[in-house]
This record gives sequence, structure tokens and C-alpha cells, in this order.
Amino acid sequence: MLQLPKVIGHRGAAAYAPENTLESFREARRRGATWVETDVKLTADGVAILMHDESLKRTMGMDRLVAETPRAELPAGVPTFEEAIALWGELGLGCNVEIKPCPGREAETARVAVDVLRRRWPVHLPPPLLSSFADESLAAAQAAAPQFARALLLDRFVKDWQQRAAAVGAAGINTNGKRLTAPWCCAIKQAGLALGVYTIDDPAVARALVGMGVDCIITDAPDVILAAVA
Repeated sequence: MLQLPKVIGHRGAAAYAPENTLESFREARRRGATWVETDVKLTADGVAILMHDESLKRTMGMDRLVAETPRAELPAGVPTFEEAIALWGELGLGCNVEIKPCPGREAETARVAVDVLRRRWPVHLPPPLLSSFADESLAAAQAAAPQFARALLLDRFVKDWQQRAAAVGAAGINTNGKRLTAPWCCAIKQAGLALGVYTIDDPAVARALVGMGVDCIITDAPDVILAAVA
């Protein structure tokens, strides 16, 4: 079964530093995280970068779509996937890599991401976990690099969750912790899958979820949740 840390820093340590930035990953490490979570997208010229949204407006103040912006025209604060991997190697951070494709680039984004991982992932780090809401991305990742474990991302319970997970060879389910029910939690565990939840910043909620059987809490405040579930 997939082994995950109890706590993963969401987009680094997003409660304390701008999300998906090198500073956010440094902050996560300073606050005790051993793993982080991040989002990988492709620029107009096919470079894998770290960005959650389709637009640069919320995080960078630039009213442009990532898919229409070449790497050379991105703000300096947006790291490439390769730059982030190099930093994780220095800091000793494992990573849950969420493949976050722009519409229509599901398979392409997965293939580029796993190509970067094959070439750049430090051998001294634990193998990365690939996750995605896009089944097509996970299927492409499985075909291109089956050695990397995969987790299906689901915002809430869906009846076909187990079939979808099996179809992409998922070793885990990552879901919205605020919507996880005890029966579904039990079903996931009985299926032999690892269970991660996002984005939980309340210590009491984190303790309750761990008590329910959740393996991993993804949080903006890794120091707070580490203390809560220690």
C-alpha cells in the first residue's frame, strides 16, 4: 500500500507564503513539513510550471491565461517544475505532484510532467505521488511512467470512484476533507487505497479525520497540523 506522510504542505505552506513559490516550499520545510503538494501546468510553449489557476490574475496580477503565455513572458515568481524539483532536493522534501492541465491538454501535461520527473527527480528523495482530477492525465501518466504512484482526486463521493481509481491504477484517493463521510472513508480503506484529504487547517478537524482512518492531511499550515496529529 502507498505510504504517505501524516501531513503534506499545500502548495508549500500557503498560509504563510505565496502559494506554489520557492519561498512557500522553504517555509513549509522551516515549519516541519517533509512533503509538499503542488500544481503542474504547461505554458504556451510547453514548459511545465507551478500554477493552480488557468489564469495568472489571482496569484500574479497578470490578466493572461497560462496556456497562452510563453515561459519567457511569465512573472519571475512563477517557478518551473525543474526549478522546484531542484529546491526540493536541497531541502529534502517529497512531493505530491498534482497534474493540473489546462482544458484540452490533459494527456500532454501528464507526459511532460513525468518526463521531467524521470530526468530530474533526486534519487535521495522518496518517489513522488502523482494526483489529478483528470482521469485522462492519470491514464497518460500510468502509460508513460507506471513506476510513479498515482492518486485519483475527487471533490466529493461519486458512485464510480472505485472503478475510476482502478482504471488508472491509482494507489490512493485524495479528496475534500470537509466532505468525507465515515462510510466512504471505510470503503476506501477496505479497498486497500491510501487516503489523503485537503485542505484542512483546523487542528480539531484534522484529529477527527485521522481518527476516522485518514492517512494524510494536506494543509496550508503544516506546523499547526503536525502539532495537532503528533
